[in-house]
Order: sequence, then structure tokens, then C-alpha cells
Amino acid sequence: MEVASTISRKKQVIRKAAELFREKGYAAASMRDLAQKLGIEAASLYSHIKSKEEILRTLCFDMAAEFRASLNDVEKMKAPASEKLRIGIEGHVRVMARDLTASAVFMNEHRHLSQPYLRDFLLLRINYINRFKKIIEEGVKSGEFKKDIDTKLSVMTLFSSLNWMPLWYSPENSIAPEALGKQLADMLINGLKKN
Repeated sequence: MEVASTISRKKQVIRKAAELFREKGYAAASMRDLAQKLGIEAASLYSHIKSKEEILRTLCFDMAAEFRASLNDVEKMKAPASEKLRIGIEGHVRVMARDLTASAVFMNEHRHLSQPYLRDFLLLRINYINRFKKIIEEGVKSGEFKKDIDTKLSVMTLFSSLNWMPLWYSPENSIAPEALGKQLADMLINGLKKN
């Protein structure tokens, strides 16, 4: 029973840390700030986590795993590239919307990871982006997408559009994540398709 309470307490620490990192930025946030936010003594934090960077690593690598998992079934589908791309975009939006605070930290604070974690994180991110690029290349090759498009520009435009989401999206004041994913997919895919 004690293990379960330790795990839930660690998750609570990570959740509050994500809020703090989003509010103040990773560099400006201290363990003392986090302890204050949790209403505990700073020394008590270390029974749940080793360091501030451990929290950042957990946030970044857990989110990266969620993003990668959202594409696994998509790549195995026997479907046109536009359908795969649509489902991939919708999956990306779903992962971000599930936890906008962690998404914001993932997008903006990863640069504070120390080596070799930063390198490993960036490799995961590049691999994920390249998986989308491969789907776009599939669509160009099959003739579904325009032949003269720059696939690198296309994939970077796609991620530029999607990754701003934590800055402006609010599920309370905006459309549901599913509808948002569909609308973004429509806009982005329509720009790739042949007329």
C-alpha cells in the first residue's frame, strides 16, 4: 500500500512541477518554490524525487513516449497517405490536449536537459518528425500529394502549426480536441493534395 501512495505522491510532485515550470520557466523555478506549491518542506521533496532535472526528464520523455505511441498503429495501416496523416495529426493533438501544461513544458523547457539526455530527447523528436515526413513522402510518391512540394518544409509547417497549441488552446473556451484535430488536419492536408 505504501508503494502506491509513493507513486501517486511522485505524480503529484511532477504535476505541480509542470505547473511551476510553465509559470516561471524551468531555470527560474526552484525546489523551494515547488515545495511551497505543494505545501511541504523542501527536504521532504527529496524522498519523492532526486532533482529538479529528474522531473524535467520524466515530463519530457513520458510525453515523447506518448507522441511516438500515437503513431504506431497509423504507420501499419493499409490506407492512403492523407488518411494516415489525418490520424497522425489527430493523435498528436489528442496527446497535447490531454495535458496542456506538460505539453508546454515539453515544447519549451526541454532545452534545459543536460547531456546526454538532451541529445537523446532531440533524437527522439527528430525521429518522430521524420515519421510524419515519411507519410508525406508516401503521398507524393503515390501521386496523392503534389509532386513539387518540399516535404521538409511541409512537415515543419505541420509541426509549427500543431506545437503552438499549448499557448492558445483552452478546452473550456474552445472546440473539443477531436474537432480541433479534424480541422487542423483538414487545413494542413488540403494544402498538400493535388487540385
